[in-house]
Amino acid sequence: MAEPLIVRREVQIAAPPATVFAFLTDPDKIVRWMGTEATAEPNPGGLYLLNLAGRATARGQFTEVVPVHRLAYSFGWEGNDRTPPGSSLVEIDLIEEAGGTRVKLTHSGLADREICDSHEKGWTHYLSRLAITAAGGDPGPDKM
Repeated sequence: MAEPLIVRREVQIAAPPATVFAFLTDPDKIVRWMGTEATAEPNPGGLYLLNLAGRATARGQFTEVVPVHRLAYSFGWEGNDRTPPGSSLVEIDLIEEAGGTRVKLTHSGLADREICDSHEKGWTHYLSRLAITAAGGDPGPDKM
């Protein structure tokens, strides 16, 4: 049986779910940990757009928004035939725990192992930056 092409990452953040949720949905807060320009319309059917410093642009639509608890949005890259906009799904659950929030991210619908590995590397990098930023720190310039 083939291994599913799914990225699963978790990170503990020393901030309450409402703070973390804001860093996932407010464009001004998103660019503090990921990308240089963002558009986020966090309601079902709303646009998700992220410019990674001119290197690539991610585009999708929010499919589920449960304030401070859960987000889901379609995801893909403009101009990329292997992972076009809307071709995969990002799901993020925020679980309140002592001392902060556990973020559980699942990225499914990835086309092949190379794409899955690339996205796993990216999410590992960006979730660590989110953890620093949402807890009040500065992750420094993005080297990704």
